[in-house]
Amino acid sequence: MRTTMLWRCLLVIAIANCSVAIQAADAPTVDVGQPTSLVLEPAKFDLLGKRSRQQILVTGKYGDDLRDLTIAATFATSNPAVVIIDGSMVHPVGNGEATVTVTVGGQTATVPIVVKNMEAAAPVSFKTETQMALTKAGCNMGACHGSPSGKGGFRLSLRAYDFALDIMTVRSEFFGRRTNILEPSASLLLRKPLMEVAHGGGKRLKKGDPAHVVLEQWIAEGMQLDSQTEPDLVKIETVPSKRVLRQPAARQQIMVLGHFSDGSIRDVTALTDFTSSNESVGGVNAQGLVTKNGRGEAAILGRYLDKMSTTYLTFLEDVPGFAWNNPAEQNFVDNAIFEKLKQLQILPSEICADDEFLRRVTLDLTGRLPTSEEATQFLADQSPAKRVTVVDRLLDSNEFASFWALKWADVLRSNSKKLKTAGVHKFREWIYESIRSDKPLDQFARELLTANGSVFENPPANFWRASRDPQDATETTAQLFLGVRIQCAKCHNHPFERWTQDNYYGIAAAFARVGRKNSVDAEEEVIFTQAGGEVTQPRTNKQMKVHLLLTGDVDVPADQDRRVVFAQWLTSPENPFFSKSVVNRIWGHLMGRGIVEPVDDFRDSNPPSNARLLDELSKQFAANSFSQKWAIRTICNSRTYQLSSRKNQFNKDDEIYCSHANTRLLSAEQLLDGICAVTNVPEQYPGMPLGTRACELADPPTDHYFLKVFGQPQREMACQCERSSESNLSQALQMINGPVVHNKLRADNGRIATMMKENKTDDEVITAMYLAALARVPSAEEMAASKQHIGNQQDRRQALEDVGWAILNSKEFLFQH
Repeated sequence: MRTTMLWRCLLVIAIANCSVAIQAADAPTVDVGQPTSLVLEPAKFDLLGKRSRQQILVTGKYGDDLRDLTIAATFATSNPAVVIIDGSMVHPVGNGEATVTVTVGGQTATVPIVVKNMEAAAPVSFKTETQMALTKAGCNMGACHGSPSGKGGFRLSLRAYDFALDIMTVRSEFFGRRTNILEPSASLLLRKPLMEVAHGGGKRLKKGDPAHVVLEQWIAEGMQLDSQTEPDLVKIETVPSKRVLRQPAARQQIMVLGHFSDGSIRDVTALTDFTSSNESVGGVNAQGLVTKNGRGEAAILGRYLDKMSTTYLTFLEDVPGFAWNNPAEQNFVDNAIFEKLKQLQILPSEICADDEFLRRVTLDLTGRLPTSEEATQFLADQSPAKRVTVVDRLLDSNEFASFWALKWADVLRSNSKKLKTAGVHKFREWIYESIRSDKPLDQFARELLTANGSVFENPPANFWRASRDPQDATETTAQLFLGVRIQCAKCHNHPFERWTQDNYYGIAAAFARVGRKNSVDAEEEVIFTQAGGEVTQPRTNKQMKVHLLLTGDVDVPADQDRRVVFAQWLTSPENPFFSKSVVNRIWGHLMGRGIVEPVDDFRDSNPPSNARLLDELSKQFAANSFSQKWAIRTICNSRTYQLSSRKNQFNKDDEIYCSHANTRLLSAEQLLDGICAVTNVPEQYPGMPLGTRACELADPPTDHYFLKVFGQPQREMACQCERSSESNLSQALQMINGPVVHNKLRADNGRIATMMKENKTDDEVITAMYLAALARVPSAEEMAASKQHIGNQQDRRQALEDVGWAILNSKEFLFQH
């Protein structure tokens, strides 16, 4: 009895001291106001054992608005012999029942609590606490001891993914010199991160912090390993999961609940590692307290061992002078976009002018500039449906199929080094025909993933010529059709996502039986399904079954192609990845930025800018037979796509919510084709007929300096990121004084020379160049400036070439807007 009372007294003293320190260091003010009611989370809970604890979150309701009032509330216990309270944290003292009463802003609410198992031993768990303490302190990060070779002779598994390795290095390596059971505080495992002795990683721990307490106690207890009855962590849950906070709300405490295999639920917030997806909107500290830094949205990722959960927060504030102008909606795309903009008080730009729309949609759908004739006809057309009509016309054109075949060929790594010359051309033709006929993209993916036979006779089999082994196929397939960059999980569990090594090698098992053999033709290869072939997880030496993400392992009969099973799952309605990944990629091509950006990087810590839009777009995409043309038509006919790139005072800082069109540099192929179109001088490519556009090339030329400088990819990666869109000095030099621009402007068979031979006036030549380059006629000021320059020069042709040079070097020509 004396021991129990002494333990209780020490606990009260320790908590009191801790409370004083917390209040002194961090005492933010909260605008409490007058809430109409309180919501407490958890609404009720059990505390199991003397080391258990539970925070109570307090939310005030203000009509439709919510505020986190946790730090402003007062807490009282009905039975101090059962529980005591430190701030908002409840600690057990003895078995029994108690009620905690919470009061703030004139409102009161209560939480019933049951305490059990206080008499039971409660040692620190190595697998769920010690390893997480090392993660919380940053000891096992990739830049520290979690690197493959470790640091300073001390190696830990990256973010605690390898339980066996960590046991060996922490407990046994170098005769246990890193720990001191007799004097735990003298352990190097503590003294180095406390900077009591030199430590290259700097100070990683503070005395009394949760990570320090766990590590010191684990050492003091003799560095015990977990008993076989110790429950495993099954999942974690962040509370709240989603919340919209309107000014003056400026903070939100996040609580993390761990769900264990024995059915118990524990508060694991103290050791959870938190990160924010958008620090400029909301920053999060080590305790899970999110503080508003600006207006917008942020995803707060909580990570505990290999489990993750995300809280989505939106911080709103009133913008002076903002008034929603109720722009007309064309379809569900606009409804979702405008709902978000209205909530964030971001006013969308006006709709773009006809010439801007025609140039934009022609470049997006066909990769080329509209012709002078197309521009003249479109600008003169008074039909209210003319934009819808031009979208349909472009989608039905062969140029559309060529341009979008180029986009798919880029990420499918269609180059002659991998596929040989004949293979590249046959593969490109198959992609082209698939797009021209609007082959459903689920069928397109299945044909690629399950292809067998000659790569010449069955061109989708070239997918397996580019993907030479199961690992490469895993990474390529995940990135292209799941939107998942799973590469990190090849060597260790993904540090920022839920995917594990088992997931990676389980997917690879689906591709382990792809065989390749030579044909009579030395350049031809035949793809076939082998009778055998397995994948072994390198860390566990376990032979892997085929794994389907979020579904689990599956047994595939020996006489069945594993790829067929995987492809059927990939494109099934139950798969949450495929439709979202593909439609997001299409959105990114058209809008210059994905709803998830990068377009192939879906993860909890990289949330969509408009989740409702992505959900609805992917749902309707699937309902419309995965039609690429349907998706493009729907997006292009929306008001959102047709917004001007000119910003207003309310959207000038917006880069992600689609309140205006994104300006972006023309791609290498678009730019070269555009220069050819404006000058009317085609480019000659080796082995191709004169007049072939760069967008129509089956294989990117390796020695075309202009295309290389402007970022044409060589198709070595299954990533859109290989195509560079960044401007640089070499590009400026090419446009200002490079041979491509210079020679085409001066060509005797070019537009300027030809029109001069036809005795066209200056006005006619200038107008023709503006129409060809910008899909509009020159303004009065532009025409006057051009004619003044011509009049001041002795050489008329050179003066007209100067005007052409100025047009080609204008931002209006170089950028899509």
